[in-house]
Amino acid sequence: MSQGFIRADDVLQEVLTPAAVRRLDMHYGNHDLIQGLDLLGLAGPFYRVSPWELEDESGARRINASGYAAVPFGDMPPEITSFLQQFLERNRAMGLPQQSSSPWRAALQTNLVRLLARELPSHRDSQVFFCSSGTEAIEGALKFAKAWRPRAKYTISFSSGYHGKTFGALSLTPNPEYQDLFRPLVPGALTSKYGDLDALARLIRKVGARNVVAVVVEPIQGEGGVNIPPAGFLRGVGELCREHGIVVIADEIQTGLGRTGHWFESAAQGLDPDIITLAKPLGAGLTAVGATIVRAPMFNKMLGGLSSKRHSNTFGGNALAMAVGMRSLELLIEQDLPARSAHLGAVGLERLRGLQAKYPALLEDVRGQGLLLAMQFRPMVGVPLPGVLREVVFEATSVLAMRALHEAGVMANLSLSSKRTVRLTPALNIPEGLFDELMDRVARFAMAHPTSGRILTNTPAGVTARLAQFALAGSRGKKLSPSG
Repeated sequence: MSQGFIRADDVLQEVLTPAAVRRLDMHYGNHDLIQGLDLLGLAGPFYRVSPWELEDESGARRINASGYAAVPFGDMPPEITSFLQQFLERNRAMGLPQQSSSPWRAALQTNLVRLLARELPSHRDSQVFFCSSGTEAIEGALKFAKAWRPRAKYTISFSSGYHGKTFGALSLTPNPEYQDLFRPLVPGALTSKYGDLDALARLIRKVGARNVVAVVVEPIQGEGGVNIPPAGFLRGVGELCREHGIVVIADEIQTGLGRTGHWFESAAQGLDPDIITLAKPLGAGLTAVGATIVRAPMFNKMLGGLSSKRHSNTFGGNALAMAVGMRSLELLIEQDLPARSAHLGAVGLERLRGLQAKYPALLEDVRGQGLLLAMQFRPMVGVPLPGVLREVVFEATSVLAMRALHEAGVMANLSLSSKRTVRLTPALNIPEGLFDELMDRVARFAMAHPTSGRILTNTPAGVTARLAQFALAGSRGKKLSPSG
């Protein structure tokens, strides 16, 4: 290759030093994201020790409970990688079958619908549209719903919800931090209070049921901080919408296929949605797969006859992605990972509740369903603060808590719509002994930080000073220099 280009073999052979990786990532990519992570000591790069453990450049090992629910079998799981080697050696099917049938796509469609119909028999004739991400699955769902009710103009989502960051999905994600710069958003997006069925009924009456295209709901809100609705809420949403002919879209991108201990969390809570969106676990952390499962009449209304190309996706349904999705689904079924998630999740939640009882000045709340676990911290500064400063303290609390967990050997997730909440989403097949060690490390973190204020005081002064400079520079639209 020409001078100045990096060869693929150089990356594979780890010729690039970790410092060079961070420098290039900052220079040519999302500079402020990588720099912020670097200031916290979280930027990596990290290298796989086992599917469930990663190490940094110093050799420090951490249990990976991050991945935002998209690594159901851990990082580079051998059950998937060995299958991929077979696929690359033996597959003869067309790799990018945009205008033809495909054995891999046909097989995965069949298995997804049959799995769903096992839980919700009304979906036995449903059809599947594949794409490359969760937010694309949501965009497709919105179009299917609109095609079914073309004269309606409102779509309802819920407070603290998260559905993605493309324009349609963003319009249904009521978070000013992500929305404000891009207004006006897609018109007709309305927000109702999550978990409040009466509030939803009032909103539908206010705008008129005939004017509502769809209600979009997460069975459990992931980015909202693992918010679990009250019993009967989802069932009530389904009954209310069915009464008025409103389309129900269940966003199962984070909750679907085992994470919460159920195949489909919406079904477990009594909801039989018209459309279900899936993504994260299908890709096994190795490729991008999104799926929108739609009742047959709705699917055919948008993509019937000569309009069958009304909605399309260049890479959706490609053979490699479908093969990974097939193998992922097989492993989830063969190893009964939803049941395993339910068991380990119950153990983990019990331990978190014990920590909350022991350290109430650190943990305000803990929540969980299956291996979707959350710790909500008390603010690091206890005195009342004005709005903007209050939000900064809330965000700093979770960011520094995640740093402290990292130091304790645990890699965790932030929650984009709940700034004092850190989530744990370990692999569904994590060995039980390693899961116990994960919870032991969380306990050691809590012991070292018995109050939320200790998270701040235990953070080196140089780190907090640099983070403050970084935040101030960002608010002014500037980049922090390497020296500060």
